[in-house]
Amino acid sequence: MTAYILKRLLQSIFVMLAVSLLAFALFRFVGDPVAVMVGQETSIEDQERLRDQLGLNDPVITQYTRFLGDLVTGDFGFSYRTRQPIGEMILDRMPATIELGVVSLLISLLVGIPAGIYTALRSEGFLSHVILVTTLIGISIPTFVIGIFLIYLFGVQLGWLPTFGRGNVVEIGWWKTNFLSVDGLRSIILPAVTLGIYQLTLTMRLVRSEMQDVMNTDFIKFAIARGIDYRTVHYRHALRNSMVPVITIIGLQFGGIIAFSIVTESVFQWPGMGLLFLESIRFVDIPVMAVYLVLIALIFVVINLVVDILYFVIDPRVRLRPEAG
Repeated sequence: MTAYILKRLLQSIFVMLAVSLLAFALFRFVGDPVAVMVGQETSIEDQERLRDQLGLNDPVITQYTRFLGDLVTGDFGFSYRTRQPIGEMILDRMPATIELGVVSLLISLLVGIPAGIYTALRSEGFLSHVILVTTLIGISIPTFVIGIFLIYLFGVQLGWLPTFGRGNVVEIGWWKTNFLSVDGLRSIILPAVTLGIYQLTLTMRLVRSEMQDVMNTDFIKFAIARGIDYRTVHYRHALRNSMVPVITIIGLQFGGIIAFSIVTESVFQWPGMGLLFLESIRFVDIPVMAVYLVLIALIFVVINLVVDILYFVIDPRVRLRPEAG
């Protein structure tokens, strides 16, 4: 197992190096940050002086080496727009994005897994067809359209839930949480449902597909032929074997929720990392954009590593492969 983990760690390091190079190269061509930072009355000499201060006139390899060194040491530099340390800006926005992602993932799991099991075991039932059609519609509608519809229905027409912002949050050290205030809990419902609907559909369809495949295997048919009751066959044998690949997708789903929460945070003006990234694009804040991309990649890499290790522990077939050792 040690060799397996070391191999995955080495792969993760190469991935992060590639992403850091991509982030550095990509955002060098999105615009001139100096033109955004200064006014029209600023002289050419002052603009060049500012470029020198920011290191924008240094050779490309020098800029990349400095960028990579800052990432490794945890010194993310300063925002061109606000002149605040990027690390502080990320930490201030991170709780909002993580809490939104956690609630969205819980919604997708608590609804998607039971719905997937039901539609797999009752595939010809009327309710199963209704669920499948409904989820197909849900996955076909863009996220921002779903968000706007929920705002209009539950926020404007019914007036039940807040339509933007985090509401009242409770501070626990540097962490600001929605979970300890009623207003905060009400504020997170609409964006979490909006973000969770797409993931819910993926979870349901994956569980349904895996359950149906396992139910058609010989050992399940043999268990039924031996007279084992259907509840034991379905929930003890079939479901347990179906959940092995689902664990992999669940881990990636959480990373996807964090990475692709940009649209939802924009629609609901949710003050998370996604909204910070959009603001950075608007003001050509290159350091913030680059750090955000690397951070999202790091989240995916860590989740992938954890999932690989869990997969190694849970599924004995992985441990028996020669390359796993």
